[in-house]
Amino acid sequence: MARIDSFLRLVVEQGASDLHFDSGKPPLIRHNGDLLALPFRPLSEAETRRFLFELLSPDERERLDTTQELDLLYALPGVGRFRVNMFVQSEGYGAACRIIPDRPPELGALGFPAVVRNLCNLQAGLVLIGGPTGSGKTTTLAAIVHEINKTSRRHIVTIEDPIEFLHDPIQSVITQRQVGAHVESFAAAVHSALRAAPDVLVVGEVRDHETMQLALQASETGVLVFGTLHTNSAPKTLSRVLDIAPEDYREQLRATLAVHLRAVIAQHLVKRAGGDGRIAALEVLLNTPAVATMIRENRVPQLEGQLIGAPADSGMQHLDACLLRLLQDGVVDTDDALSTAEHPEQLRRALLQAAQQAEQEV
Repeated sequence: MARIDSFLRLVVEQGASDLHFDSGKPPLIRHNGDLLALPFRPLSEAETRRFLFELLSPDERERLDTTQELDLLYALPGVGRFRVNMFVQSEGYGAACRIIPDRPPELGALGFPAVVRNLCNLQAGLVLIGGPTGSGKTTTLAAIVHEINKTSRRHIVTIEDPIEFLHDPIQSVITQRQVGAHVESFAAAVHSALRAAPDVLVVGEVRDHETMQLALQASETGVLVFGTLHTNSAPKTLSRVLDIAPEDYREQLRATLAVHLRAVIAQHLVKRAGGDGRIAALEVLLNTPAVATMIRENRVPQLEGQLIGAPADSGMQHLDACLLRLLQDGVVDTDDALSTAEHPEQLRRALLQAAQQAEQEV
């Protein structure tokens, strides 16, 4: 048994999501978004290396020493599966270990609006999911794959690093490939996937222009493509897609996005009121004719205005509008919502106006 197993077991027992294990610091767990130090001494560099290397094969140890970073999946029988990112930091080795639930999540259990479920019924096009690190993008992708698997007969190909949620076939055929284990890179995996006749292609992370270009090519040929990026809002997700492209290709890219983009989701995790877990606050941008025109005309930063002014029944929503509803429903606390909001002062005023209107109606 690896000595780190006792710490991982504690993560599960405490209902935490992560274990942070770094040289020079005591082990920490993340519980409802907060980091809490465990009652353990600071780890020495040699001690941390011994703990972490017990999880690795000789080849993985060599890769970690060579690249200074390594992603892997670690299964602890009877406890759970963990996504582990090992790295070298200023004081030696470190690792972040995240618990992966046994079953794919249900869209309904995540509290997402109906528009997200509707995206699962699309037959082709590109859907991008943005959010900062640790915002639950992988969980959202898994819930979408699970929903499609339950409701339609399609061939779903996922490209992940590493594979987290395992999907058993229900109605669909599912092929899951891991970068580094089954294929060299995301771009190579997308290129290969196009020869496997997928109906749905899930790209765990769009890291470069080549991957983005191939994903768009797949959407042009009638494939429904989902991909994630590390961004904070829907407009910034599109800006990121354009920024990683060569300058002389961006006009063509804008034209292609205007036609084949279906939606952009940006999500943030917010602590639930009372501290009982976290909930995803979503920003949703749909590719309406007005949005397509703004993308084509290189007015992506102005898309926030489309989100702010979107009618409630349009399916689109700005992050702050979602946070306002969560506040009014008592799901999140004011301080947590304001710290997440794009425009905290405007959200504060909207909350006050809503409260005053409620008083007048009484």
